[in-house]
Amino acid sequence: MIRLGTGRNSWGVSRDGVSLLREQVEVHPLAVEARPQRIEFDRGASCLVVVDMQNDFCSKGGWLDGVGVDVSAGWAIVGNVKRLAAWARRMGMPVIWLNWGNRPDRANLPPGVLHVYNPDGESCGIGDELAGSGSRVLQEGSWSAALVDELAVAEGDIEVSKYRMSGFFDTPLDSILRNLRVDTLLFAGVNVDQCVYATLADAACLGYDVILVDDCSATTSPSFCADATTYNVAQCYGFVTGLAALEKGAAAS
Repeated sequence: MIRLGTGRNSWGVSRDGVSLLREQVEVHPLAVEARPQRIEFDRGASCLVVVDMQNDFCSKGGWLDGVGVDVSAGWAIVGNVKRLAAWARRMGMPVIWLNWGNRPDRANLPPGVLHVYNPDGESCGIGDELAGSGSRVLQEGSWSAALVDELAVAEGDIEVSKYRMSGFFDTPLDSILRNLRVDTLLFAGVNVDQCVYATLADAACLGYDVILVDDCSATTSPSFCADATTYNVAQCYGFVTGLAALEKGAAAS
């Protein structure tokens, strides 16, 4: 039979018939120290979601830097995110790069979304040209929306564009995750109190198990925003762990 489908979500088909039996995958338990409790999950049914590690949020000459925001916090986690992505691939986990990547005509963006980034109508907002480079802010295909150079997309990684703080609204993210047949999502990226948190909260509401990797996440907001986010994740949505704990757990498995 020929397999039709993606990953673990596939049918076996031939001229004579169809098998709806999905391929059975061996469970690979991974125990990790986390807050509020130690956790165990199946790395074979898990996925890493990295949010918004883009030039506009992390790089000198990007959008936030151009409007006077200190982007050093986002830049400081690039090395950890790179290490985390490499670790996830070694574990056999899909890596999803979830980034803003808006339509050039912004036809799907309501005023409320546009206003957040251009509050007076005269500022540099989504789709506008950056002074100096001329790159279009968070527009799909632009330098502004691209991953920072240090975080190249590897073969087998998946890229998903988003258009809101949550990566689930009006995107194929949920469909991709269902096809991958994953239960547990690990989250990293920026800003942890905004797009990372919004996506993680929606994932939990959709029934995924969620884990925030806190030393692979950052924000340009005041530090109390990150503190409140990690508190709320551990209190209300899922679990919080760190890169070293993941590596230690994998080494012991």
